[in-house]
Amino acid sequence: MIQPLRSAFRSPALWLAVSLGVMCFVLQAAGLEEQLRFDRSRINDGDWWLLLSGNFVHLGMSHLWMNLAGFALVVSLVWSHFNAFEWLVVILLSSLVVGIGLWQLDPDVGWYVGFSGTLHGLIIAGSLADLKTYPRSAAILLLLVVAKLGWEQFAGALPGSESVAGGSVVVNAHLYGAIAGAVIGALLLLRQRLRRLPVSVRTS
Repeated sequence: MIQPLRSAFRSPALWLAVSLGVMCFVLQAAGLEEQLRFDRSRINDGDWWLLLSGNFVHLGMSHLWMNLAGFALVVSLVWSHFNAFEWLVVILLSSLVVGIGLWQLDPDVGWYVGFSGTLHGLIIAGSLADLKTYPRSAAILLLLVVAKLGWEQFAGALPGSESVAGGSVVVNAHLYGAIAGAVIGALLLLRQRLRRLPVSVRTS
């Protein structure tokens, strides 16, 4: 699952991951969490970009580092399975699904910040792609994520996660991100498979 470092550093997908991490850090250091967070009242007034931007700001540095650590794990394990464009699609669409899902389905959530919803989408999409190369470890990772999501839906946030994040955990954001990652990842894998077929097969 872990890709060789030499080839990884030549990958545009890796530089996308680094750029994303740097962007989240800069936004946090600049103190823009209140301006860019998912804010229901502002979204209702027409600030639609907050559906997306709220996924890239955090409650504080501890919340940011927790999510960046999870992101680094995803990058080290499954990042090689999609190219930079495909990962960008997963990031943007998973983030939008998280924002839209909270806006439409969770009226009690007035505001939200954090990359964890999108992160669940990345984990699911990457693990689905990893099934072909490392079926056992990828299946275990998928089962662990599904078990975590099930726990959160029935028992709430994992013990200790709220103290590390520095605030309440909106567990439905994880669910929406995971569902988005599953759908988008499956579609991208289908696209990859179709592109590998000979032209005569694709057009017959």
